[in-house]
Amino acid sequence: MPAHTGPAPLRAPGRDAPPREPDLRHHGDAEVRGADGALTDLAVNVRTGTPPAWLKERIAASLDTLAAYPDGRAARRAVADRHGLPVERVLLTAGAAEAFVLIARAVRARRPVVVHPQFTEPEAALRDAGHDVGRVLLDPGDGFRLDPAAVPEDADLVIVGNPTNPTSVLHPAGVLAALARPGRTLVVDEAFMDAVPGEREALAGRTDVPGLVVLRSLTKTWGLAGLRIGYVLAAADTVAALERAQPLWPVSSPALAAAEACCTPRALAEAEAAAGEIAADRDHLLARLGAFGQIRAAGPAAGPFVLIRLPDADAVRAALRARGFAVRRGDTFPGLGTGWLRLAVRDRATTDRFAAALGEVLG
Repeated sequence: MPAHTGPAPLRAPGRDAPPREPDLRHHGDAEVRGADGALTDLAVNVRTGTPPAWLKERIAASLDTLAAYPDGRAARRAVADRHGLPVERVLLTAGAAEAFVLIARAVRARRPVVVHPQFTEPEAALRDAGHDVGRVLLDPGDGFRLDPAAVPEDADLVIVGNPTNPTSVLHPAGVLAALARPGRTLVVDEAFMDAVPGEREALAGRTDVPGLVVLRSLTKTWGLAGLRIGYVLAAADTVAALERAQPLWPVSSPALAAAEACCTPRALAEAEAAAGEIAADRDHLLARLGAFGQIRAAGPAAGPFVLIRLPDADAVRAALRARGFAVRRGDTFPGLGTGWLRLAVRDRATTDRFAAALGEVLG
């Protein structure tokens, strides 16, 4: 455990530091990399205590098939059945991150737009593919709510998260569907939707929204970030175009086994129960944060994380790290600045320990 230090000096409340071009390649794992377990991880949004034993057993059983090339047909069918779709509308990917790269390479777009603040990998992938990317920056003053009119009418590729990382805002499905236009590809990143009770506001499984592409990840709820498994739901011609941009055998046999297992009725029931627990634990975190007058939480939050604004957030983050807690800096997200931090939702005991440390820092 790092040595304890005294509370960091805090500036008086005021504006964030002047914005700088954010580091789109910075992700939460950078906050804990190399810590060797010495830090309580509130920076990465992977559910703790995962993967469960039954899922580990399914993955381990797949190791006997490693001499054969991966066959994704059963996993693809399982995902299709889970969402009530034909298999032609499903593409399995090495995590949602690969899907963003495929979209950047395969979707022809003259004016791509990313709605921020959100996960930065979509914009990074588009820029790497040579696109000139536009940004729609949502306003913290109205809770980072999305007004479809804010998206340029001529945008032919629009990417938005729901619930959005890092704001934890859950946009109404009708608002997102209103973004659809003839000739426009509408990408909705639902990587955290299975952490929302009832998956309310989900667009996965919808076939009535033109140009809709939904991305899902199995790495957050099931603790499979190291295995890399996700999928795309879209019209058959879009899936075919994305598949042509993939390398051969992009998803490993263990990842395919995990995808199939996570679509069973047992797994879906377990994910729904976990979503309910996360919601209760998030309420507890927000209640503890509410005791600090200088902290403002974005929201209402709907994901397994909370975005907060507070004075001198960089110094607070460093002081928390000295007390054994890693939190996610916010200034690498376009639309945020140095006054923001993202906190993963953890169990109540962990939250209480964190709140005590935060009280020391802010006291």
